[in-house]
Amino acid sequence: MTPTLRTARLLLEPYVHKDEDAFVALFQDIRVSRWMGEGPLSEAAARALFGRIFTKVYARDLFDVWAVRRDGLLIGHAEIKPTDESGGHEIIYALTPTVWGSGLGTELAEGIVAHGFGALGLTEVHATVAAPNRASLALLARIGFEHVRDIEEADGALTRVLTRRLTATDRSSLAR
Repeated sequence: MTPTLRTARLLLEPYVHKDEDAFVALFQDIRVSRWMGEGPLSEAAARALFGRIFTKVYARDLFDVWAVRRDGLLIGHAEIKPTDESGGHEIIYALTPTVWGSGLGTELAEGIVAHGFGALGLTEVHATVAAPNRASLALLARIGFEHVRDIEEADGALTRVLTRRLTATDRSSLAR
């Protein structure tokens, strides 16, 4: 069961059915979705993806998927899940452009990583980022992710694989 997490300014909680329209809007926003998966989704595809969160991910307890809220509003999406591409657990996050540049992306990524190290007992966490996505690459570097390799996609584009390993500082924070 996906747990509820809190950071200083964010609430990460399982989606509820009334989140569907906000989820669809987030995944259809080209500024957000151009960095995710195959890019912008059609409305039907975004609604189908939202439905699978309930019928597959939550129903089978496959991995943690959260609605990201600030002041009661859905402002983003987050996941931590095992993937073949990264060779371990990967964090995935997206925020609506209205909150970009406010430090919430860093706060969100740090919260997901802490959950991976703490509740999931991981010793490393991965992220895959499109090489041109400089903002996410810089954010992840600031919080301790290191570039480990590149994946060349079928279309020739490069995806960077980044890893953050559990440190003594992380262990100390978890012990508190």
